[in-house]
Amino acid sequence: MKAPAFSYARPRQLAEVLALLDRHRDEARLLAGGQTLLATLNMRLSEPALLIDLQGVAELRGLQLSSTVLRIGAMVTHSEIEASAEVARHAPLLAMAAPHIAHRAIRNLGTFCGSIAYGDPAAEWPACLLALDGVVVARSVAGERRIAAKAFYTGLYTTTLQPNEMIVACEIPLANAGQRFAFDELSRRHGDYAVVGLAASARVQDGLLSQVRLAWLGTGSMPQRALAAEQALEGQFFSEAVTAQALQALRSELQIEGDLTHSPAAKQHLAGVMLKRALHALTQQSALQA
Repeated sequence: MKAPAFSYARPRQLAEVLALLDRHRDEARLLAGGQTLLATLNMRLSEPALLIDLQGVAELRGLQLSSTVLRIGAMVTHSEIEASAEVARHAPLLAMAAPHIAHRAIRNLGTFCGSIAYGDPAAEWPACLLALDGVVVARSVAGERRIAAKAFYTGLYTTTLQPNEMIVACEIPLANAGQRFAFDELSRRHGDYAVVGLAASARVQDGLLSQVRLAWLGTGSMPQRALAAEQALEGQFFSEAVTAQALQALRSELQIEGDLTHSPAAKQHLAGVMLKRALHALTQQSALQA
């Protein structure tokens, strides 16, 4: 199939983009990396009246480091994150997850914020944003709005973004001394969407776990935190008994949906295996240095 007819705009200023979005709203689509949008256009799953190409908007590019956060501009690609020494130092979880994303050709074009906006429940970046307590920075002609990752997703491919808003950046708190991170996913082949995946972070001091974050991909209609499992681990010394308690909490809380190749029970089992692997990785690796 071929894409339906649509109008095309390539603004050079963010203000122009926001004005077009405000005027056209649901009839407009933003083109960043295009790795998802172009496919949906060709399959006629998306039929916008206007396509707004963001490639010419320089202010949406680049990684910026402040004293507290790493700011990822809307046009930063997966490959830029993968290659960045600043990301590896200040947001190691992103560096761990990046190689799992599709294939090199897609990572060279696809964008971090595009993945966040699309909200595929089997994608890596939404789960990482949750595990890192990240913030989505959205903007419209009315101004800027900051949305915590835990409040951003509301359902399958559904977010709290308004029709006239766009993501201009995402902000990730800088990793603190003593924090540790783990990322793992299972896919049928490298580059496929994950069957189940886990993005995890925690502080570990002499085996004592705190600030535990467990964010899952591929388990439901949107990325989800395992709050009960986190609570079972919080303030506990790592042990087989504590791991068993966390696994029990995980089984009772994780709302798992099956897919074409894996049943909910199979995914539940895989999630348990990944949790044990993550806890081992978090407690065995060296903590970040100040």
